[in-house]
Amino acid sequence: MTVLSALLVAIGTADLLLSLRPSSSRSDRETRGIPILGLLVLFVIAAAAGLLMTWGGVLLTALAAAGLVAWLITAEQADAGQGHGRALGAFAVAVIVQLLGSGWAPPVTGWLADWLAWSHLPWEPDPDRALLLAGLVLVQLATGNRIVRLVLVTTGALPARPVVGGTDSELRGGRLLGPLERLFILGLGLAGELTAAGLVIAAKGLIRWPELKSHSRTDEPDRRPSDIDKVTEYFLVGSFVSWLVAMTALVLAA
Repeated sequence: MTVLSALLVAIGTADLLLSLRPSSSRSDRETRGIPILGLLVLFVIAAAAGLLMTWGGVLLTALAAAGLVAWLITAEQADAGQGHGRALGAFAVAVIVQLLGSGWAPPVTGWLADWLAWSHLPWEPDPDRALLLAGLVLVQLATGNRIVRLVLVTTGALPARPVVGGTDSELRGGRLLGPLERLFILGLGLAGELTAAGLVIAAKGLIRWPELKSHSRTDEPDRRPSDIDKVTEYFLVGSFVSWLVAMTALVLAA
C-alpha cells in the first residue's frame, strides 16, 4: 500500500494548506494551484520513496494522480455548494483503486528509506509503515473535516451552503475538536489502548451535553422546540463519521 500512503500524504497536505486560508480570501488562481501542489507532493514522495522504479509503481502513481486531482476539484466544487456526493465518490474510488492494486506497489526504498535508516529514530519505523502512518495522520486533519462535512450535507444534516446562524455555527469548535479527537483515537489505538480511545469518545458526549441541552429551551422568542433535533442530528452524524474516519485509519495501520 505504499502508493496509497503517498496518495494520502498528498491529499492530507493539499487539504491542510487550503484550510489554512479563510474561504473569503481564496482567489480562483490560488484554488487552481492546489491540485498542482498536490501533484507535486505526490510525485516528490513517489520519487523519494522509490515508487517509480517499477511499472506497477508507475501505473499506480498515475492512477493516484488522477484520483488526487478528482478529489481536489470535486471537493472544491462541494465547498462552493454542489456535488457533495460526487466528491465523496471521488475519494472512495481513489482509495479503493489503490487497495485493489496494492499488490503491484513496490516497497519503500530510495532516499526516504535511506534517511529513516540514517536518522536512528527512537521507534525505528519500517519505511513502508512510516509512510503509511504519515498519510493516515495527515488525513485526520483537514481532510477528515472535509469528509465529515460532505457526509453531513449529503445526509441533509447541513445545508449545501453555509448559513449565518445555522446549525454548523452552533458547534463551531468541532472543526478543531474533530481533528484532535481523531488523532487521539488513532494514537491510542496504535498504542493498544482501545479502552482509553473509548473514553475519549465518551468524554466528547459529556462535554457537548450542556451545549446540546441548552437548545431544548423554548423560553426564548426565536427558539423552536425542533431546534434540538437539528443540532443533535448534526452532532451525532458528524461524530460518528469522524470516529469512522479515525477507526478506518486504525484498521489500515494495523
